[in-house]
Amino acid sequence: MENFMSTRPAVSVIIVSFNTCDLLQECLRTLYQQLTDEAISHEVIVVDNHSRDESIVMVKKHFPDVITIANTENKGFAAANNQGYQRASGEFIVLLNSDAFPHKSAFSRSIELMQADNKIGLAGAQLVGKDGTWQPSARQFPSLLNHFLTLSGLAAKFPHSRFFGRVDRTWADVEQSSVVDWVPGAFSIIRRDVLEKLGFFDEVFFLYYEEVDLCRRIQAAGYSIHYFADVKVIHLGGESSKTLSLSISDTGTQIMLWQLRSTLLYYRKHHGGLVTWLWLQLEKRWHQLRAWKNKRHAENAEKAAYSDEILRLLDQAWTETQGGKISPPRPW
Repeated sequence: MENFMSTRPAVSVIIVSFNTCDLLQECLRTLYQQLTDEAISHEVIVVDNHSRDESIVMVKKHFPDVITIANTENKGFAAANNQGYQRASGEFIVLLNSDAFPHKSAFSRSIELMQADNKIGLAGAQLVGKDGTWQPSARQFPSLLNHFLTLSGLAAKFPHSRFFGRVDRTWADVEQSSVVDWVPGAFSIIRRDVLEKLGFFDEVFFLYYEEVDLCRRIQAAGYSIHYFADVKVIHLGGESSKTLSLSISDTGTQIMLWQLRSTLLYYRKHHGGLVTWLWLQLEKRWHQLRAWKNKRHAENAEKAAYSDEILRLLDQAWTETQGGKISPPRPW
């Protein structure tokens, strides 16, 4: 056992791949260069969710040291990461999107910060776009109030207000590290012993809310979630969804349906049936009002149609999840 512990890599990097072959190749090239430059012992695991673009072939050809898992269907983000975790042996588990590119010293700095405080269960980085534009990187847990602030546009209208800007913490200094509710899964580092106690992602979630749920469970176990401001990661965002073999409108509809199902499952799990129903009513009433308003003006027909579509999808998601009680059969 002592010999195993002495040879355990510092990090196991898990990347879930879905039709992003070129980006994945760039991601792995950058990743290996940084891990080598920072002299960090590591293993890299790629879990492919039945890509159609030869992603696994590329990985095996150009990165033979990568541990690969090739799924025969799209198992979703949570289940695929769990597969990677089952193969991982590192002291820390790092989740990395194939469209995410950590800056220099991101790994060594995040490991240093995690080792300095054993009560940090999970931490995320400062996410920025390719042009350096800041992306929401530390967020507050979902609630009816927070949903209303986002839905109504008040959060966007008053981003510097501690009250209205609470959802994405847009009021905060992005260069100030802090304890937060949850961080996006584009880059996150997790203490292995925490996952051994709590388990990893809840596979009831196919896509969306799995990282929110995990952060909640980690906090409930007495650990903290941190935002590391000086760990920076370029995140392109949305690359996998762009590759779905559907029209643009159908792609948006499918993604929205995934999100609505997961929202209902999350609220039911953490807030119960009544709050889940109230969330549904808030969402429906808002879009009913929006559709009614926009139908009065011909130039707003597209906006009205969008709200009508959301109303249809809400009913579908409610039925398919039985009000957030069950996860629909896979693949979603």
